[in-house]
Amino acid sequence: MMLKEFKEFISRGNVLDMAVGVIIGGAFSKIVTSVVNDLLMPIIGMILGGLDFTSLSLKIGDAVIGYGAFIQNVVDFLIVAACIFILLKIINKITHKENKKEEKKVEEKSKKADDVVLLEEIRDLLKENKKAAK
Repeated sequence: MMLKEFKEFISRGNVLDMAVGVIIGGAFSKIVTSVVNDLLMPIIGMILGGLDFTSLSLKIGDAVIGYGAFIQNVVDFLIVAACIFILLKIINKITHKENKKEEKKVEEKSKKADDVVLLEEIRDLLKENKKAAK
């Protein structure tokens, strides 16, 4: 019973879409990490006087706190978040346009239906007037 439910759960489209999203997200994360580590952070480091963020650390007793890596991960996160934000804005804009087009088509169809009803009423009145005139 539980195996059957699990099979149904796995075979749903949403789960497969989510799996594809996770895989693509992992690959995208590698690209963003490379952009941050190999392009942005060296430029930011040069602007700040040749500072290498990966080597920034604070030693307290025997413990070493690597806050440079933390800064780099924060920049990495912000870039990923910005990319996702922009992607969602684009998708929402496209979806919103499609929804507006569909709403407009529905309104046009309902207007046509109202026009047809009105014309039928006029036709029926004209027929009644013709019969009454005879």
